[in-house]
Amino acid sequence: MKILVTGGAGFIGSNFIFYLIKKYPEYKIICVDKLTYSGNILTLKPVMDKATFKFIKADICSRNDIYNIFENEKPDVVVNFAAESHVDRSIDNPEIFLKTNILGTQVLMDACLKYNVGRYHQVSTDEVYGDLPLDRPDLFFTEETPIHASSPYSASKASADLLVQAYNRTYGLPATISRCSNNYGPYHYPEKLIPLMIIKALNNDSLPVYGDGLNVRDWLYVEDHCRAIDMIIHNGKIGEVYNVGGHNEKGNIEVVKLILDILGKPHSLISYVEDRKGHDRRYAIDPKKINNELGWSPDTSFETGIEKTVKWYLDNEKWWKEISEK
Repeated sequence: MKILVTGGAGFIGSNFIFYLIKKYPEYKIICVDKLTYSGNILTLKPVMDKATFKFIKADICSRNDIYNIFENEKPDVVVNFAAESHVDRSIDNPEIFLKTNILGTQVLMDACLKYNVGRYHQVSTDEVYGDLPLDRPDLFFTEETPIHASSPYSASKASADLLVQAYNRTYGLPATISRCSNNYGPYHYPEKLIPLMIIKALNNDSLPVYGDGLNVRDWLYVEDHCRAIDMIIHNGKIGEVYNVGGHNEKGNIEVVKLILDILGKPHSLISYVEDRKGHDRRYAIDPKKINNELGWSPDTSFETGIEKTVKWYLDNEKWWKEISEK
């Protein structure tokens, strides 16, 4: 089996590569990454010398480069993690999100059709569903929930999802989609909530929390997400969407306070700042479908996962300091 992973130098993509190499040492893994600000070649250092791993620097929007890679590597499966993913950046500059997340997806799918790739998997997000009210804890996103994007980022991911479904129906592309809740764990880029708060707390800096801090997210440890994608690309039904969630709903302020408690830092470091434009209030995934069809459920509780994550950042200061100093 030869699996091509786009965006593999990023957070979830790199963790997926580590997961695959450990579980399937006989598989060939090709990583394609443009190495933008959030893609770090140092992240892949643990596997760069593996005979079964190959890294190629390329932009998924470059049709010539992508076609040449497919021509030479002949992948059996393509898993697309490559995306601009930071909501704040999408509000400031939507264009790059539309280009990478939509047109880049199109180029990859065209290559899959041209070179008869056996499976294309699109890694999406629960943010395509918009948000849920805080006072309705009984409501969850299912695969049937209408798309209702709130930011340029989520709109670009929703557009890509619709394009994947259109390619499946129109051209017969053997595709699947997963929509996952917020991931956390090792190698998470420092601009995201959990690593940002860990690093600021370690530096005794002020921890900025948007609005009232009550926005709720469903948190999933990244290795559990990797296992879900593994199950989908091997056993998921072509043309289907699978929601992947951890049933670990936490308010942002609750997460920040827990990080401070783990590090033995005072809550007085917290500062409330002006809320993000169009800030979604609550995300909550119903993962019954992937549980019933593929037998997936998360292994890592939030309490265990956040302890492991904080420890990783304590043990890997060199990694995040180099990024922070770019």
